[in-house]
Amino acid sequence: MPEPLWNITLGDLLDQMAENYPDHDAVLYTDRPYRKTYSQFRDECNQLAKGFLAMGVKKGDHVAIWATNEPAWILTMFATAKIGAVLVTVNTNYKLIELEYLMKQSDSSTLVLIDGFKDVNYVEIINKLNPDLIHAELGKPEFPTLPCLKNVIYVPGKDSPNQPAPAGMYNWNDLYQLGKNIPDDQLAKIQGSLDPHEVVNMQYTSGTTGFPKGVMLTHYNIVNNGKSIGDRMAFTYQDKLCITVPFFHCFGCVLAIMASVTHASTMVPIDYYQPLKVMQALHDEKCTAVHGVPTMFIAMLEHPEFSKFDFSHMRTGIMAGSLCPPKVMQQVVDLMNMTEITSVYGLTEASPGCTQSMTSDPLDLRVNTVGRAFDYVECKVVDPETGKELPCGQPGEFMARGYNIMKGYYKMPEATLQAITPDGWLHSGDIATVDENGYYRITGRIKDMIIRGGENIYPKELEDQIYTHPAVSDVQVVGIPSKDYGEEVVAFIILKEGTTLTEDEIKAYIRQRIARHKTPKYVYFIDALPMTASGKIQKYKLREMAVEMLGITPEEEA
Repeated sequence: MPEPLWNITLGDLLDQMAENYPDHDAVLYTDRPYRKTYSQFRDECNQLAKGFLAMGVKKGDHVAIWATNEPAWILTMFATAKIGAVLVTVNTNYKLIELEYLMKQSDSSTLVLIDGFKDVNYVEIINKLNPDLIHAELGKPEFPTLPCLKNVIYVPGKDSPNQPAPAGMYNWNDLYQLGKNIPDDQLAKIQGSLDPHEVVNMQYTSGTTGFPKGVMLTHYNIVNNGKSIGDRMAFTYQDKLCITVPFFHCFGCVLAIMASVTHASTMVPIDYYQPLKVMQALHDEKCTAVHGVPTMFIAMLEHPEFSKFDFSHMRTGIMAGSLCPPKVMQQVVDLMNMTEITSVYGLTEASPGCTQSMTSDPLDLRVNTVGRAFDYVECKVVDPETGKELPCGQPGEFMARGYNIMKGYYKMPEATLQAITPDGWLHSGDIATVDENGYYRITGRIKDMIIRGGENIYPKELEDQIYTHPAVSDVQVVGIPSKDYGEEVVAFIILKEGTTLTEDEIKAYIRQRIARHKTPKYVYFIDALPMTASGKIQKYKLREMAVEMLGITPEEEA
């Protein structure tokens, strides 16, 4: 019989690990003086939890975090969990339109943010949303389009930890002082009142509608999914996981953070992926595991300084996020000593893992499949039209049911009903096959979602923005195979009569409005879109056109 599921909250889990492994490293950074044992990390989370309480954050409130893999991110995750607040994760690439939608739809009352990331200035965006913020009293800003937002908390950068917060914002360091006003027993009483089946985390994902949906995940969901994932990697307190994938994604939040904490393993986060920095951390800290999408591993394997680093202490990790090329998986085993590397399949709505290979599985199964269903998770392959379960080897839609399925989409009951059947089965929209031994292969997607370098890109969201250009009459966006990123984005545009537009101009227009990684790599101007007799766009024909024009071979498509 498998081990029973854990009926525990995130706060109680952290306390338990701090009691059992008080002097063991919990979190350590290689680029700043931040190294905390489990007891030190627990104590800091408690102080911050009291700081949030003093600020007025209470059970059920939504706290959004817009930051790279900073210490403040993981501290906020556990501090808010201890008081029953819900952490809302924000994509670090978001720009004004995307952030405004998420903050409004999520009813977030508090936003924790850093200066910015790459070409996105977070502070500037917040001030655009509320030009009067610089004159506002702390905790009392009035955002015209975000009536719920009351607290903005600024996290200083690692190189300037004493940087004052911009006007109208709390400083992250203020939380520590505010926490002194709340007695320990008040925090303990609140934490003790929480139920593991309450929502603790909200991550935004989209479907074919293009409107992002807040996936509500409970303590029970992510604690047990993280535990299951760590178990399949044979994690113990002796493991050190280098976290290169973003915390805002389930890959970072659950497959990394929760997989580590449930096993008292040490986390070695990288603020954002940089191959040289990752390899240096693996070498210096003698990490035993690392996660990444295939492109991350490729960037390390092909780096000119790869041979300078020692990977002899490496053992396991996860390659996921997009279909994993067998050649790359084999190279990681051979050249990075990751002989027990695994692969996971899932989706945010499933917390996210549904299946995973085990360290003891033969390498060909770890390379060519996404493993078997987790304990207490049922999986099946069905005919998308009839819903009837299909026999082994026949492709159909992957569906899952179990402890890991989300509570639902926030304020979207109809979308929830479409995603989850009355008897609890979650539609994935992905095409899969299963063999007679229960090993699953993911072969494609029913949805039109594009996965570029592990990031989900939703065509309608992009189409909606391109449509706003005054010269555009119609547009369709599709994904095509890419050797480097899994998929690339292609836009087919019909211009209004008498107008002109270049590929560079439309790309620049898109970059100004939404995240850079969603910008189409290829733009084609055409006269008409292929349609059925009933007027439905035939996207598969557009994909075929792009593949032919770009000369993509059948091998690349596979």
